[in-house]
Amino acid sequence: MLGRPICILIERPLGSRHPKYGFIYPVNYGYVPGTISGDGEALDAYLLGIHQPVDTYTGQVIAVIHRLDDDDDKLVLAPEGMSYSDEDIRALTAFQEQWFTSVIIRQAGYELNSG
Repeated sequence: MLGRPICILIERPLGSRHPKYGFIYPVNYGYVPGTISGDGEALDAYLLGIHQPVDTYTGQVIAVIHRLDDDDDKLVLAPEGMSYSDEDIRALTAFQEQWFTSVIIRQAGYELNSG
């Protein structure tokens, strides 16, 4: 999926509150319909670069956050032509990813950073 445009459904829009843990989502967060991730549920996705809540979005997959200690990898989407460094991705997803050890996977030619 890296580098390809995909459509995601947003289940936790920017600014919404997590129903169980109470934190506020600083980015739109959703999933890819019709997929199954390692946790048995749809493949989740963070949407960066869109600064208002949305219901759906078609964006380019710029990275995958591959969790080393969990079976729930995350796609990272952005508007076509927009890019983010690994450090930016880590900062924007830290509200949730801070609890996991992961690597950021990019298309060939991009550096991997672990955290």
